[in-house]
Amino acid sequence: MGFWLFMLATNLLVPVIMIGIGWYFLKKPPKKINPLFGYRTTRSMKNVDTWAFAHQICGKIWVRWGWAVLVVSVIPMLVVLGKDEDTIGWVSTAICLLQLIPLLGSIVPVERALKKTFDESGNRRQKLPQ
Repeated sequence: MGFWLFMLATNLLVPVIMIGIGWYFLKKPPKKINPLFGYRTTRSMKNVDTWAFAHQICGKIWVRWGWAVLVVSVIPMLVVLGKDEDTIGWVSTAICLLQLIPLLGSIVPVERALKKTFDESGNRRQKLPQ
């Protein structure tokens, strides 16, 4: 049971971090563009406007996807409750690897939103009158 609890805690790290940092990006995004902390891509670091926009989008995605990943991570762990350590270890490894998909995959919608909202120089695109 101790190994199962340890692996459950390990599997909850990624979704909890996604939720926590996502919430942080929504409430207190980094004010200054910096090379150490934040959503750092070439497009997001063009100027302060792209920087703030990227953190809002990334924050929303990470909070939403973090909760989904948390639920999806707990279910298989409940299935292997009481199983041998090898089974628990393999299932936990698979969960950790699968958690990388939404974690890294969140880059795609953020970059799409940046590209749709800003031009290559980081200026907001003009909306056409309807």
